[in-house]
Amino acid sequence: MLAGGILVGAAATPAAAQTDIAFTLDWRFEGPSAGFFLAQDNGYFEEEGLNVTIDTGAGSVEAIPRVATGTYQMGFGDINSLIKFLDQDPGQAVKAVMMVYDVPTFSVVGRKSLGITEDPKSLEGKTLGAPPPDGAFAQWPAFVDIAGIDTSDITIESIGFPVREPMLAQGEVDAVFGFAFSVVLNLKAQGVPEEDIVPILMAENGLDLYGNAILVNTEFAEANPDAVKGFLRALAKGFADAVADPAAGAAAVLTRNDILDLDVEIERLTMANEMNINTPYVQENGFGGIDMERLGRAFEQLTVSMDLSGQVKPEDVVDLQYLPPVEERQFK
Repeated sequence: MLAGGILVGAAATPAAAQTDIAFTLDWRFEGPSAGFFLAQDNGYFEEEGLNVTIDTGAGSVEAIPRVATGTYQMGFGDINSLIKFLDQDPGQAVKAVMMVYDVPTFSVVGRKSLGITEDPKSLEGKTLGAPPPDGAFAQWPAFVDIAGIDTSDITIESIGFPVREPMLAQGEVDAVFGFAFSVVLNLKAQGVPEEDIVPILMAENGLDLYGNAILVNTEFAEANPDAVKGFLRALAKGFADAVADPAAGAAAVLTRNDILDLDVEIERLTMANEMNINTPYVQENGFGGIDMERLGRAFEQLTVSMDLSGQVKPEDVVDLQYLPPVEERQFK
């Protein structure tokens, strides 16, 4: 399968001996994707009898219908948007089976020179650029509610991902929604001085949510439980490798997207590891788990801010039966 114009996932053993899994990322191939590619390059998927193809995504919200429809058997998307998706239609065939971003990357990133500070209320009266499929923008109602932001004089301008950072760099908007590790480094690449870049992290301002998780088509999972278990086992190894050696992880990404800068992607992966993946909770409890009590608190926030109907509960959104034992999910 072609992934962003690049063929990945070619089987080294006969296809008949393997289970095919088409996997969609949330975004293009960048540093934080390293865990997926190291699982592939280091043979962990193959060891589990899997032939995995990995495709680029169009945003962490868009991954959800891709998996629910069966176009992809598994994917990487925002669990909060999944909650909303299933709340609107509980019959959709998709669940989260492993957490990757224990702390969400959701942020609004602005520029000090345009009046943005670390205080969320500095967004009042400003123009914010928002890519509609972006996971951070999907949490805007929740963030407004928890941070007490007055939106009456805020202008939300719908923009595409390719122009997000250029528009902020040129001052056409005052701030943009996005994942912190993507927007900050992309702005630096646009020539914006680091001291002028102000990320407002939603998780540091009252939004107690999870971030992106591994999604599975439930019909596929029911028919292929061992394949799903093997995929998650391989992925835990891949992410452990990416945490242990970010340079090797970034290099694996560059073999799929050679227009990237290695040092930038090492920095981006290191940021994601430190902020979102290898968190204190993960260091203590292992990678990939989901605390159902914490998820329940997230439901409470989302019910108020995203107008959930209450048709689904945490156990309707998450299925942890496929996770490997904790000892197989520890980062060294």
